[in-house]
Amino acid sequence: VLRSYIQHTSAPLRRLLTRPKPEIVSNQMMLATRLRSIRSNLVTAAAFSTQPIDSKNDSPPQRFKYDAPWLHYYTNHKHPDVMNFINGSFQHPNDANMKFSDNIECSDPSTNKVLSYIPESSSKQDDASTTPSSLEQAIAAAKGAYPSWSSTPVQTRQRLLLEYAHFLHKKEVREEIAYWITLENGKTMADAMGDVWRGLEVVEAATRVGNDMMGDSLQNLSSGLDTISYRVPLGVCAGIAPFNFPAMIPLWMAPLSLATGNTYVLKPSEKTPSASMLLASYLNDLGLPPGVLNVVNGSRDTVDGLLTHPDIKAISFVGSNSAGEHIHDVGSKNGKRVQANLGAKNHATILMDDADRASTIKAIVGAAFGAAGQRCMALSVVILVGDLSESQGWVDEVVEEAKKLKVGNGFQEGVDVGPLISKEAIERAEAIIQSSIDEGAICRLDGRGVVVDGFEDGNFLGPTLIDLNCVNSNEPITNPAYTEEIFAPVLTILTVPTLDDAIKITNNNPYGNGCALFTSSGAAARKYQFEIEAGQVGINVPIPVPLPFFSFTGNKASIRGDVNFYGKSGVNFFTQLKTVTSNWQYQKGADLGGVTMPVVGKK
Repeated sequence: VLRSYIQHTSAPLRRLLTRPKPEIVSNQMMLATRLRSIRSNLVTAAAFSTQPIDSKNDSPPQRFKYDAPWLHYYTNHKHPDVMNFINGSFQHPNDANMKFSDNIECSDPSTNKVLSYIPESSSKQDDASTTPSSLEQAIAAAKGAYPSWSSTPVQTRQRLLLEYAHFLHKKEVREEIAYWITLENGKTMADAMGDVWRGLEVVEAATRVGNDMMGDSLQNLSSGLDTISYRVPLGVCAGIAPFNFPAMIPLWMAPLSLATGNTYVLKPSEKTPSASMLLASYLNDLGLPPGVLNVVNGSRDTVDGLLTHPDIKAISFVGSNSAGEHIHDVGSKNGKRVQANLGAKNHATILMDDADRASTIKAIVGAAFGAAGQRCMALSVVILVGDLSESQGWVDEVVEEAKKLKVGNGFQEGVDVGPLISKEAIERAEAIIQSSIDEGAICRLDGRGVVVDGFEDGNFLGPTLIDLNCVNSNEPITNPAYTEEIFAPVLTILTVPTLDDAIKITNNNPYGNGCALFTSSGAAARKYQFEIEAGQVGINVPIPVPLPFFSFTGNKASIRGDVNFYGKSGVNFFTQLKTVTSNWQYQKGADLGGVTMPVVGKK
């Protein structure tokens, strides 16, 4: 009885507490947070007293720092199952007929201990069942909510997102989201807080979406004939988010889609589901109508279900090239708009004779090794311009600065570099390092074999620096440290004699996410930014990710589709033009057209 009461009353009660006037939303949200804490204690009490115990494992349920209403403890698993968020509430797996599998595990990368099990939302427990899968239910909920939500005035939608942004500004709220990011992703708490903040900035930009949705008009194209174009929403849209930014990327996707009048189905990474669950529940508590935002979990089967479902109109994706190319191809073939940000190999060029040496070295080390190199905009290649003899001093100083970084668990004070996301990720990175050495590269700093006290089973790789020495810009660079996107704290350094050589090498790289130049020469900066091909260029800025007044403009092999994330491009992606031409003649008997091609403005 207690279990049923918790499951079926707490979510509606949270919504009831937070629906009244906006001026008291903050106090009500704090009350809702307290309610979640009380619910957590009740859930734990119920779980400890009534949960069936597996004969192979008599351990009690997992406990976390914060309440997690998306976790379902009433199974024979040692660890909880992750529920989906559908139609305004977390969905019990038995209600959804979901198929849970021990094969999809969400683990703490600092320990490799399992935190939870993930459902494949497109699956059913019984193939003969007539009950829709959880994915089908989520899409149906979004489709059902679309007519009302798309008809909601844009200023009302903006106002809700303004309240959402205000709520996310609270430090204690961002700390709660960051806790789940650090637990599941491994990045430091400071980096996780930045993850939330950069997503929050996109929410803030979405609160003025009305300006970017304005259409065009022209009157009296002919006597009484006017034409007006409108930007209108698409319908049900979907997002497929990566593990490396569990808060920022979902906030790139869903808020702008909702602001423009669409409804949404979000699939977070199966490695980092909790931030998306928390973000969705917050927005629901603030009064978002049920069904407007839904979150489903799973892996490839669930992704393919989104790509092929006829009710999904557009897909947003951030992740690897292999996954992104599949998503773009399958989604496009099924008639969907697709925007996909893929891999990268971001180059920084340093003019050794005029760059600010100390500042540049600190910037390079931070951009290469922060977040354990698991950023699509991380610097992975540095090109030193000048004499090879001079470059060795720069390399030595980069090595010394990198040695200062502390590797460890993201919750520990003073840690700079957390773990890689999985055993497979660290094994791949270490294999590429060894292969690059076997092919002639010099390993100036080897981060393999790092052991963190108390976290001996974690996926830790220390900062690593691979030196290719002087290269010829007229010959292809084939060393795997250069050609592979390692997605780890591994920096490749090479030296060329001129800025022209550096530009040529950077442009020859198939990726085009970002690049940077470090210099005090305005002429060199002007030449670089004019001739370079990468879509996002930093001048003395190591990670030039644009703020959401602009758009994220990677290019070449770093993107599929032709409409960018957030900014005006993001609004264009989530809307389509509708053009209305009207003919209002004051006098009756006017010519409204005949069998010949209509021609306007010609006698």
